[in-house]
Amino acid sequence: MNRLVKPGRLAFLGFLGALVMVVFLVALYKLQIIEGTEYYERSKNNIVSTKTVSGVRGSIMDRYGRVLVENRSCTNLTIDDGELLYERSSSEANEIILTICKMILDQNGTYTDELPITKTVPFQYTEMSPIQRELLNAWLKANDLPQSASAVDVMAQMRKRYKIDNSYSGEDMRIIAGVRYEINVRYLIGTSDYVFAEDVSLELITYIMEHDIPGFNVSTDYIREYKTSSAPHLLGYIGMMNEKEMKAYTAKGYSMDAKVGKDGAEAAFEEYLHGTDGKVRTTSTSTGIVTDKTYVTEPVPGNHVYLTIDIGLQEAAETALDTFITEANEYRAALNEDIEKYGGFEEDLRPQITGGACVVVNVKTGEPLAIASLPSFDLEYLMDHFAEVSNMEGAPMFNRALQGTYAPGSTFKPCTAIAGLAEGVIDVPTKIECEGIFRKYEDAGYAPRCWIYGQGLHGELTVPMALTVSCNYFFYTVGDMLQITKLAKYAKMFGLGEPTGIEIYEDIGRMASDEYMNEMEGRDMYAGDTLAAAIGQSISLFNPLQMAEYCAAIANNGVRYSASVLKTVRNFDYSATVYTREVEVLSKVDVRQDFFDLVHEGMYGVANDPMAGSVYESFLGASYSVAAKTGTAQTGTKNVSNGFFICYAPYDDPEIAVCVSIEKAESGASISPIARKVMDYYFNFKNSTATLEHEGMYLR
Repeated sequence: MNRLVKPGRLAFLGFLGALVMVVFLVALYKLQIIEGTEYYERSKNNIVSTKTVSGVRGSIMDRYGRVLVENRSCTNLTIDDGELLYERSSSEANEIILTICKMILDQNGTYTDELPITKTVPFQYTEMSPIQRELLNAWLKANDLPQSASAVDVMAQMRKRYKIDNSYSGEDMRIIAGVRYEINVRYLIGTSDYVFAEDVSLELITYIMEHDIPGFNVSTDYIREYKTSSAPHLLGYIGMMNEKEMKAYTAKGYSMDAKVGKDGAEAAFEEYLHGTDGKVRTTSTSTGIVTDKTYVTEPVPGNHVYLTIDIGLQEAAETALDTFITEANEYRAALNEDIEKYGGFEEDLRPQITGGACVVVNVKTGEPLAIASLPSFDLEYLMDHFAEVSNMEGAPMFNRALQGTYAPGSTFKPCTAIAGLAEGVIDVPTKIECEGIFRKYEDAGYAPRCWIYGQGLHGELTVPMALTVSCNYFFYTVGDMLQITKLAKYAKMFGLGEPTGIEIYEDIGRMASDEYMNEMEGRDMYAGDTLAAAIGQSISLFNPLQMAEYCAAIANNGVRYSASVLKTVRNFDYSATVYTREVEVLSKVDVRQDFFDLVHEGMYGVANDPMAGSVYESFLGASYSVAAKTGTAQTGTKNVSNGFFICYAPYDDPEIAVCVSIEKAESGASISPIARKVMDYYFNFKNSTATLEHEGMYLR
């Protein structure tokens, strides 16, 4: 009978098992007994940490791929609190902190100190962001202080807790306490590592290394860098989240202290620009030597956003605005000085221009090519001096191109003409004789005058002639026949008082109507209000972007496009297109072509009829043909009027429309030289930019 298992085999298997066990026991003995102490010491000296790695924010380009905003590599200082605070006395650590902070301040630099208490005595709380409030509350709780504790109470507790010697002045004590607080509070609430100072100078790093100052580590990161000084209102900036933003963004996975777009394109296109944070696990020795680095989650960089703006045209618009305003104000100041010196009437004194805007749009797509606003500001300077810039005279952060709303004056008359023609109250051959004073409501105490009254009369006028000479009497008559409801209907179709489609915040203003008048004064529009609205006065207020798109719609025979500033989005390595915007029609003024032909003819006369005045002189000798309309809007202050000027070119095949708005300009015609300079730039550089667009776009 054969056995299933032979004795020899059993013996071999037993021997093999015993051998394995011996080897295992020997190895275990070696690891635990012979080398155990060494491995134990190694394990004590190994430091494993997990840190958040920010996803690099995407860049912002102009329409041709020219970089406007990008990330720049920078050197940061972080604090090794173990080395700084636990391996030396508090007095030594505090002195080191004070020395480094003062060095940074002496170099006009900044370091991170978000403690919401004033830097000088008497100590008071400053205005707090949501995260500042949350961090402070956590610190108060950990230090057994009530949330009602005063700033003085907090500073007294900090002096005690951080053992800050009484020999330090209040200001020096506040410097030390601010940094100690920043280190301490990060253990109380889950947030990212404390970056002591961003983008520090080589001089400071050299000083720290040469003097072997303990507790400070050098790391590399990225900060936002602005490659242009133009378009700050359009580009926007990034900053810490407010309470509303925090709720929205933390729900999307943002860290509590993430920086987000606060204004302009940075805010409007946050979802494209913001990268996704990752996490890295780092193992290092006690001496700081990294022995292993493993990404738990890879960070994902943000996408790159291409705007519709041509930065060259933007710069030309800003320069033209600045030159005009500077020269006009210098002239007015000299004139006022002469009046005060040699005698004159107070009413002859000329006001200083307080600001202005210039917007250029593509007639065929509605895309903004330039959106300029003055006064302006420097984005680089803003980051460290936000409160100062916010409170500057002239409100430089106020975007007059999108948020400034002004009465359009006579630039509204083309809308009144189209409305009158479309509604049949006038026709192509209609002529209205200018009588100087519109007397229909004279018995009720209202008899508005044409601007020419006292100098003569305009005589019989057709629509084109009335637009060229800007006859108020003609448009009083048309407006009176239309009434406000029909007038407002066409203003809405032209986008006046309506959203333009731009992604950046705008004040849409309003078109005069019974509803608005009821809201403002508790009554319907009077007949006189309607007459004023027909020539661009009354309570109508529009922003310069709306007026530029309105002009483009006139040039485009009634088609109004969206004013989106987003052209396309590409991924972080430029290998794929994430989004491309399609041209979008927002509304159409669907009337007979010959009605628009009349308006085109009238606007052509404004820029080309020598009898039309200074606008003709502004465009004399231009290499392109122009159609235009001026607007002078009263402000309610004697002898102070705002100016609007709109135009498009070339007349036969329009490409761009321009709107210029100047506060206290005194007349719309006087600001036409600004539009001339902008158009000169566009048409002189037209061929080179076209080549750039077709051959050089997206070379990155």
